[in-house]
Amino acid sequence: MSDVIARRGYHGPSNDEAIEAIHNELDALWDDASFVPDMDRMTFATAVIESAANIVQHAKPVAEEPVEIDVEIGVWPARLVARVSAHHAREPFADDMQASMPDSEAESGRGLALIEALVTTVTFERQDGTNTWILTRNT
Repeated sequence: MSDVIARRGYHGPSNDEAIEAIHNELDALWDDASFVPDMDRMTFATAVIESAANIVQHAKPVAEEPVEIDVEIGVWPARLVARVSAHHAREPFADDMQASMPDSEAESGRGLALIEALVTTVTFERQDGTNTWILTRNT
């Protein structure tokens, strides 16, 4: 396996400011990995931001500690990978993990389907009170 070319991350409270900070990390990542085609940048960044926004909007704490968001993004020669985690969060309900598009009148519910359409693979892990989505886009 090749070495990582560029890496960025963010860890902090799950709030609207986190989304702006993650946008900034993605911008800095593309400065470090300028060879990544614009279409791959745009689609991958959209998937990462959508995942993070989903945590900010929907993750509920499992106990007293507030939910924290952690995003690790890496660039390899032919692959982009993001680990988007919600620490101290309840496990999502099975219905929340369905990647189907709602009807055209629905005002929400497209997040996971959009993410899956933008990346090569999406996997989910639950460990020690942390929900992690791993997004991979082959370039």
